[in-house]
Amino acid sequence: MHDAAARRAAMVDSQLRTNDVTDPRILKAMGEIERERFVPGALAPVAYMEGCIPLGGGRVLLDARSFGKLVQLAGINTTDRVLDVGPATGYSTAVLSRLAAHVIGLEEDGKLRDAAEANLSAAGVKNAEIVAGSLSEGSPDQAPFDVIFVNGAFEIRPEALLAQLAENGRLVGIQRDGPAGHAVLYVRHEGAVGKRSAFDAQLPTLPGLAKIREFVF
Repeated sequence: MHDAAARRAAMVDSQLRTNDVTDPRILKAMGEIERERFVPGALAPVAYMEGCIPLGGGRVLLDARSFGKLVQLAGINTTDRVLDVGPATGYSTAVLSRLAAHVIGLEEDGKLRDAAEANLSAAGVKNAEIVAGSLSEGSPDQAPFDVIFVNGAFEIRPEALLAQLAENGRLVGIQRDGPAGHAVLYVRHEGAVGKRSAFDAQLPTLPGLAKIREFVF
């Protein structure tokens, strides 16, 4: 475990600090949460390497750089209610739980959902829960949310998710336009939703958030 702690520290120094992730709460959370617990056992040795880690079915654990920068972009407060869209095995929910008052992890894949619940329980997380549902539809019964964190990319404007933002609520994720991708921050204010772009990133598109492909005959 000492070796894992050293690798976590190296990840924070080389992948977060060098990429302008400066929020001490994020650095502390990602420096303490055991990332290797949230990946398949065979991939535990590479849990802290750069790049996304495949979890099966086209889903991944986000690379530390993209994840940390997205979390910082969201500007999470200790009083915030957060909807974590597509947490997969639960790593993102565990980190967000250190920053917010309560986190709801929305996962539609049954196996990943079971893994997330087990992992959060083992990590002793008390202020988060995993719920079943479509990633593109969000969790309207539990809305509104102060922050909606999208664990991946979307190719279409996530209207159903944006509708679940509270006043001054923020949604962050990766907007894909063809092969290019960039982080975006949506903010709801006085009934309108504004948007600004941040950094470039390449992440897989989440289920239900891809453009419908047109066939040419």
